[in-house]
Amino acid sequence: MKKAFIKLHIAILLAGFTGVFGRLITLNESLLTWYRLFFSGLLLLIILSLTGKLTKLSIKHKLNIAIAGTLLGVHWVFFYGSIKYSNISVGVVCFSLCSFFTAILAPIINKTKFYIQELLLSSLTLVGISLIFGLDATYRTGIILGVISAILVALFTIYNERLTKKFDSQTITLYEMLGGCLGLTFILPIYLFFSPVQNYLPSLADLGWLVILSLVCTVLMYLLLTQALHKISSFTVNLSFNLEPLYSIILAIIIYKENRSLSIAFYVGLSLIILSLTLQMYRVLKTERHKDKLLAT
Repeated sequence: MKKAFIKLHIAILLAGFTGVFGRLITLNESLLTWYRLFFSGLLLLIILSLTGKLTKLSIKHKLNIAIAGTLLGVHWVFFYGSIKYSNISVGVVCFSLCSFFTAILAPIINKTKFYIQELLLSSLTLVGISLIFGLDATYRTGIILGVISAILVALFTIYNERLTKKFDSQTITLYEMLGGCLGLTFILPIYLFFSPVQNYLPSLADLGWLVILSLVCTVLMYLLLTQALHKISSFTVNLSFNLEPLYSIILAIIIYKENRSLSIAFYVGLSLIILSLTLQMYRVLKTERHKDKLLAT
């Protein structure tokens, strides 16, 4: 369990850089996501082929994983859209709502009972977002896009948790990236029709950032995340990812000086989100200690 938590938090730290790349790369959100999926899938395919770890699957299994990849891709489109219509800090804070949506959607989809503690803890995150949304109207479009991205990533994590019981992490990540790229290819023309762009190809600088984003903050991050899901529930993973905004905000303040444009409401809301995370981690650790004592007796 400890190794799973270490892998999870390394993944969260790497995820904290994705918001910075979202602002750094000049492509619009849909093209940025497509290139990220394409390069991630290609790089992982090369790595697995060279190391002899490439696993062949049936078309049915590939399609099942591709559905999760498409969900992930559409989530990224809304996530990067949230950043580009607001800023890094607002975009990543909205991502924290994934724990709230997971607490509601996971029991419905998996046909299990609702856990009141999970609902109450994740509701703190909802209150935090509501404070930011209600008291600061500057970035409402970005917040709406961020909320949609949180719903999509909650669905992705629930679906991904099922996949981890059948396939290894490398195989899941590979076919999610390739499947997501293929799925987004069909959606992209419609999106670009309503949101046209002048440049479809990345600049040389953007290409370099995309490779780093794909290799480190995508391939490595999702390999670690998928491995963690073997031991940790999707709710705990999503709630733990509330640390991502904290890492991203620190980076955004250091690199882009975003603290100059953030209101008091934002910091109050962020405090509630951090409180929900702290209480959840305390609850999980307490439960694990109790299990260890029972096993020792």
